[in-house]
Amino acid sequence: MSVFEYVPQGVCSRKIKLELDGRQVKNVSFEGGCNGNLQGIGRLVEGMDIDEVIRRVTGIHCGMKQTSCPDQLSLALQAARKELEK
Repeated sequence: MSVFEYVPQGVCSRKIKLELDGRQVKNVSFEGGCNGNLQGIGRLVEGMDIDEVIRRVTGIHCGMKQTSCPDQLSLALQAARKELEK
């Protein structure tokens, strides 16, 4: 099990913590942000493959912002995937 932390940019959440078991997302939690929605996202992606989560949430905007917490999750997972590939 690998644990990663990511500091998102341009959104309300301050930190994304995630656990991966190989390429499978095991646990995702957000610090700050819209608590209920972010708990829901974390539960929905649990058990999914990294690439599938990235595919589904990349490019989602929040209001007028060019990013969102789900979009930032995709960046966190891309960074984690890059670390796993080293």
